[in-house]
Amino acid sequence: MPRVVVDVMLKPEILDPQGQAILGALTRLGYTGVNAVRQGKRFELDVDGSVDEARVAEIAETLLANPVIEEFSIQPG
Repeated sequence: MPRVVVDVMLKPEILDPQGQAILGALTRLGYTGVNAVRQGKRFELDVDGSVDEARVAEIAETLLANPVIEEFSIQPG
């Protein structure tokens, strides 16, 4: 059964408070050299061979991502 991975991230212009919290924690723990963190979501879908990328994009736009503030990418998993 083929697997498709959908990664969902906030659009670059949208503030990412979770990413900022992670960056703050890294700094407090003494990790240096990290200048920014963006947090996202990863979905792995096991699909029938008949499900194409356009159908997966429809699923992502409808359920997995909020297209107003998030963007997504699809790749084979």
